[in-house]
Amino acid sequence: MTHAQVREKYRLVKEHDRVGRMADTQEYRHFIFPRDRFSDALIDELLAVAPSCITVTDSEVRIRHLYMERRMIPLNIYLEQAAPEAISQAVQEYGDALKELAAANIFAGDMLFKNFGVSRHNRVIFYDYDEIAYLTEVNFRRIPPPRYPEDELAAEPWYSVGENDVFPEEFRTFLLVNRTVAKEFDRLHPELFEAAYWQQLQRQVKAGHFHDVRPYNDENRLSHTQMAIKPA
Repeated sequence: MTHAQVREKYRLVKEHDRVGRMADTQEYRHFIFPRDRFSDALIDELLAVAPSCITVTDSEVRIRHLYMERRMIPLNIYLEQAAPEAISQAVQEYGDALKELAAANIFAGDMLFKNFGVSRHNRVIFYDYDEIAYLTEVNFRRIPPPRYPEDELAAEPWYSVGENDVFPEEFRTFLLVNRTVAKEFDRLHPELFEAAYWQQLQRQVKAGHFHDVRPYNDENRLSHTQMAIKPA
């Protein structure tokens, strides 16, 4: 993944309908921070992972190119600390976010919880766009059954994998480590692990059938009776 590819992903998001599920970003070049705002550990981390973009002096930290987003709690950290009822709500929100992005022809790509955040309104929002793609450009597949028992023990898969191939059943491997989270997924969003479900969403988008994404949940949405206007 190159700098140019990452910038292209963020440009795509900037120009696309974010349906309330992708964080808006502000792009800056040659941004200067006071050095005393950074711990030594953070400076070491920045210089280790992005040395070509960071210049550190005695008084300043200069960043050649950066994106700023609203502050959120990473979903993986939120799930580790949340009570059971909050986990249920977060899983519901996460699945809804994926489905609403898909309805807008967006596939998150890297679906790890760390790439999603929880806002102060407990809304799950996608914020890491390195592997984002149009839903219609992804090839969703089922993993074919093994030919022989030895296939499942082999270091390499027994089936071909193309550049745009995605196997939704594999989502379980890296998403459902926590038993409580796994239970809620099976109750609320089991279809997310089925290739047929994603293929159906693709057909709907290609046919021009876009789901109406509502920005508020049922508890916070005004009803028709609440919106009625009485004459003076």
